Amino acid sequence: EVKLPPPSALLRKSCWIPKMSICGQDQVEKKYDPLDTTLKFVNREDDLDSSCKICFIFTEYNLYLVLADLTVEEMQHFEESMARLALADHCEVQPCPQCKTDVERKNLSNLCVQCVVCTADQKKKYQFCWQCLKPWKGSGLRSDRCDNDGCENKDLQLMQTCKTISLPEVEGVTSCPSIRLCPTCGLRVEHNRKYCKNIKCPRCKMEFCFVCLKLKRECSQTSSPYRMCPSGVAPRQTSIPVWRKT
Repeated sequence: EVKLPPPSALLRKSCWIPKMSICGQDQVEKKYDPLDTTLKFVNREDDLDSSCKICFIFTEYNLYLVLADLTVEEMQHFEESMARLALADHCEVQPCPQCKTDVERKNLSNLCVQCVVCTADQKKKYQFCWQCLKPWKGSGLRSDRCDNDGCENKDLQLMQTCKTISLPEVEGVTSCPSIRLCPTCGLRVEHNRKYCKNIKCPRCKMEFCFVCLKLKRECSQTSSPYRMCPSGVAPRQTSIPVWRKT
C-alpha cells in the first residue's frame, strides 16, 4: 500500500520515494520531482464533487500514477489487481482450470460450466466443475457435485460440523450453529456474539436473523431483536442459497 503525503509535505521535500513491490519482489525505488509542472497544488477546497465515487477513484488513481512513476509492467499489474477486486465484489467467478480465464456461470444452480475460450481454441465443448475446478464428469445440470472423486462442498461440510454458540444478549438463544450461509446470497458468515441477533451480509448487504435465518424485516414482525424467535433456532443448513440478482 502506498500512502500519499499531503501536498504541503510534497512541496517541502526534494523528492518523495514510495517503495513498490510486485509479487513480493522489491522493485527499484521511484523519485518524485516536486518541480513537475503537471502537478498543481492549491490551498483551498477541492473542486471535485466528493459525492461522486467515480470522479474520486479516477482522480486518486491518476494522482497515484504521477507520484509513483510506475513502469508499464507495474501499471499493468496494478490495474489487473484492481479489476480482479472489482469483479469479485460484484459477481462470482472461477478460473477455468485449463486456460485460467475467469468465468461467470449463467445458471447459478448448475455446477457444470462451459469455458468459451477453451471451447473456441479446441473447436469442441470444454466444461469444468464450478465446485472442484476439474474437467466435468457425469451428466449436466447438477447442483450437488460432479462425478470426480473428492468433489464436495466445503461450506456444506462446515455447516454440519461447526460448533454451537450462545448469544449472551439475546434471551433464550443458548445453542445456535456458529456459522451460517446468508439466506440471500449464500455467503458464509459468523456472529460476533455481541448485541442483537440480526447481522448484515457483507456481500449482498441484506440483514437477516442469525437464529431463524429469516430476513430482518420478516423476523422483526413476530419477535424482538433481543429475544428468541417464535420458530426457534433454524436447523443446520444443508444447501447453499442461490443469489438471484435483480
